Amino acid sequence: MQGRAEWLPFPDDAFDCALAVLTIHHWTPAREGLAELRRVARKTVILTWDQEVWEQFWLFDYCPDLRRQDGLRAVAIPTIVEALGSCEVTALPIPHDCLDGFQGAFWRRPAAYLDPEVRARISGFAQMPRESYEEGLERLAVDLSCGTWQRKHSVLMERETMDLGYRLVIADRSRK
Repeated sequence: MQGRAEWLPFPDDAFDCALAVLTIHHWTPAREGLAELRRVARKTVILTWDQEVWEQFWLFDYCPDLRRQDGLRAVAIPTIVEALGSCEVTALPIPHDCLDGFQGAFWRRPAAYLDPEVRARISGFAQMPRESYEEGLERLAVDLSCGTWQRKHSVLMERETMDLGYRLVIADRSRK
């Protein structure tokens, strides 16, 4: 079945669990989609991000328009909690070798951001005009080729995981 998050074609409590992975920032309005998840499922699991932590990501030094765009479309964690009721919010550190292609997955593999195929799979890049990040990626390419990025971010190369602000938000109405 196809539907919109803001209007799900299912009865109340139709599901044990609903899952939303890096999607609520695309819903308009997000509160309606969150209310629908709460309505159709007893448990809701959402993967999203905390904008305050996310804004520290080194990629935004090169592509500040991505930071601004993410700030405009981010759904604040307190907004999610308010919409869903009592929630458990857990940091989700990203491993250095993460196989998924979301924006933060390449935090320790910066050359990946230079690949147009990789960027095409990341909504932040895909929804922005190329000219808004092209110059920044050219600077990243130069910094990678001359070793500036490696020197500036050498501590990252020693880390196995990184907290970029990704959060699991879990609401469970069946637990009281």
